[in-house]
Amino acid sequence: QVHLAESGGGLLQPGGSGRLSCVSSDLFLPNYAMGWFRQAPGKEREGIACISNTDGTTYYSDSVKGRFIISRDNAKNTAYLHMNSLKPEDTAVYYCAANYYNCDLKTMDYWGRGTLVTVSS
Repeated sequence: QVHLAESGGGLLQPGGSGRLSCVSSDLFLPNYAMGWFRQAPGKEREGIACISNTDGTTYYSDSVKGRFIISRDNAKNTAYLHMNSLKPEDTAVYYCAANYYNCDLKTMDYWGRGTLVTVSS
C-alpha cells in the first residue's frame, strides 16, 4: 500500500526552478518528519533533504544545499521540495518519505512511488 504521492516532476531547464509536492490521503503528515530522496540512473538512492515534525529543523545534503528548500504546509497535509538553480546532474527520480520519529534518513517508515525530474535544455 502506497501512503505518499509525489507530483511536480517533468522536464525542467538548466538554471531554472521547480517544485515537488508530497501528499498523503491516510497519513497525518504533521506527525512525521518528511524527507526527500533521489535516485539518478545507475546511482544509489541519495537522501537530500529532511524537515522535522517538531521544530521545523531542516537538513540538506551537500549536493543540494543552497539550491533546494524543503518545506511543509501542515494545513494542507503536504510537504514540498523547492528546487532552484537546477543542473543536469539533478536529473533523477525523486521520492518523498516519512519518518514517525525524526530525520533519520536511513529509517523512513513510508515511501512514495517517485516522480521523474529531467533537467535538460
